[in-house]
Amino acid sequence: MADPSFWAGRRVFVTGHTGFKGTWLCAWLTRMRADVRGYALAPSTNPNLAELIGIESRLDAIRADIRDASTLQSALSAFAPDVVLHLAAQALVRRGYTAPAETFATNVMGTLHVLEAVRRAPSVRVALVVTSDKVYANHESATPYDEQDPLGGHDPYSASKACAELVASCWRRGYALPSIVTARAGNVIGGGDWAPDRLVPDCMRALAAQQPISLRSPQATRPWQHVLDPLNGYLMLAEHVWCAGIGAAEAWNFGPAPSDIRTVADIVAALGGCWTPSPCEGPREAGHLAVDSAKAHARLGWRPRLAIDDALAWTEAWYRRHREGEDARGLVDEQIARFEALA
Repeated sequence: MADPSFWAGRRVFVTGHTGFKGTWLCAWLTRMRADVRGYALAPSTNPNLAELIGIESRLDAIRADIRDASTLQSALSAFAPDVVLHLAAQALVRRGYTAPAETFATNVMGTLHVLEAVRRAPSVRVALVVTSDKVYANHESATPYDEQDPLGGHDPYSASKACAELVASCWRRGYALPSIVTARAGNVIGGGDWAPDRLVPDCMRALAAQQPISLRSPQATRPWQHVLDPLNGYLMLAEHVWCAGIGAAEAWNFGPAPSDIRTVADIVAALGGCWTPSPCEGPREAGHLAVDSAKAHARLGWRPRLAIDDALAWTEAWYRRHREGEDARGLVDEQIARFEALA
């Protein structure tokens, strides 16, 4: 489990603090009394979790683009962080098809800019780059991918994240920066996500409108997990790199137990929704995907704390209680506290 004593007073530079995962991460870091500077564009949805919980009132926030190398360099250098957690990205598969140049510019060149800023910042002891479970050359196999499997990606989003992995490896090896590691997480769910073309937000919107959700690939499987589980992995990995240095400079998977992998239709049903087939197939997406997290289990002691049924229950409760008028900030803080208390 992430160690609050490690993070208390630690200077942490987080890119993408206004995104879904970034907001949950910064809420947790500030709860542990880390000194956080966030660097991100304005939230891309309305509503959005960052504004609902007032995350920028808890940290030093800069609204800027990771594609702007000079602004990023100045912001990171001036803060002199101990740890850099890079989450900023174009994170949607279908948007990758409609905006491929933006996707590659953000996910590849943006990552390069972050690592160049890290290379020039002697204060940084750990730089963690978040990529995706979709970085692997997906052969639609039932066998989970481990960190040694080939990289690939048949859609722009997946390919851009695989490229980000190569950039991180290049900067780690070519520039001899053992502080750089990458983290590949499964499909995250949790309260406060309103992104378009993402299953749980689409399902929540359909439920609120008392309409069925239209599914493109109801039998597709994904390694679903509550957002707090991979975030816990990222924090534990950063702590490990701080202590182990070059011995941890590599890629790491964070995914659910194989028994918790579910189809898209299963997730909708568990959330209380109903679905209809999509009238159009849309662009190609992976049919089956799973990652092997044995390395994180063995070397970090990390394991998912929420089984899929619990993750879904927490997610449904968050949206329902927020819809009934409860404060989003209170709901986030309550679920982080419950997660920390899990055995």
